[in-house]
Amino acid sequence: MDKKEPFNITVNGGQHEFSFMPEEAKNLDIVPDGAGKYQIIYQERSYKAELLEADYQARQFSFRINGAKYTLHIADHYERLVKQLGLHTASGVKQNTIKAPMPGLVLNIMVAPGQSVSKGDALLILEAMKMENVLKAANDGTVKSIAVQKGAAVEKGQLLLEME
Repeated sequence: MDKKEPFNITVNGGQHEFSFMPEEAKNLDIVPDGAGKYQIIYQERSYKAELLEADYQARQFSFRINGAKYTLHIADHYERLVKQLGLHTASGVKQNTIKAPMPGLVLNIMVAPGQSVSKGDALLILEAMKMENVLKAANDGTVKSIAVQKGAAVEKGQLLLEME
């Protein structure tokens, strides 16, 4: 697909919405300023940004920008298409495997085999790019098995745990 599609960004659950073309990222001047902290210059204005939370699978991110907290949801072309087709309402489908969304290091495992979990419960913490990412249960269930150990280095897509 050659046609470039914008990312639709929703701020604070719909308080603000805007579109952002991938090539517009070239107009951002982003300089790392410590772990999870950045200095951003956009349209001759300076912003201090700190990444607070990142859920890469859900494409949801929390930032503190110039002291104010913002939660962003980034929808790409495929997510919009799925929503348009009505497939996003298939919430009865359970996610039985949790895989690493990126390469990283397992910092902590908060569950054990046989443990019941609810949607949104923290399962484990994966450190990637000097940021801690809490992986959460996508649905209610029971932990069937854990495929990694604390301190293990994992690759993107590697099985972390199974649910039933």
